[in-house]
Amino acid sequence: MGTARNFREYPVWKDSVSFSTKIYEITSGMPLDERRGLCSQMQRAAVSIASNIAEGCSRSSSNDFARFLEIALGSAYEIETQIIIALNVNYITNELYEELNTNIQSIEKQISALIGTIK
Repeated sequence: MGTARNFREYPVWKDSVSFSTKIYEITSGMPLDERRGLCSQMQRAAVSIASNIAEGCSRSSSNDFARFLEIALGSAYEIETQIIIALNVNYITNELYEELNTNIQSIEKQISALIGTIK
């Protein structure tokens, strides 16, 4: 059995919350006809990262925690794909893409490293 974890203490959770907030700010400026399409997908994927880290912290076993971190990592890969699509359809600039891509790749690396320390 593992010990209780406080998700608020994990830098990757903090970074994920900041990233999610930024995604909400960006998608609010996208075309109205995208609100149920790419915007919604991006918001859900971004929120899923921090949410799964937090939910995983509630699990008593390291294996369960790692499983939730893997789900969070999948969501990070999902949004990485979505920001490429947003760039391709000119919803975001190259500069914004580079910033978001740097942020999400940092989050992915942190999650992967955390999985590695748990397993």
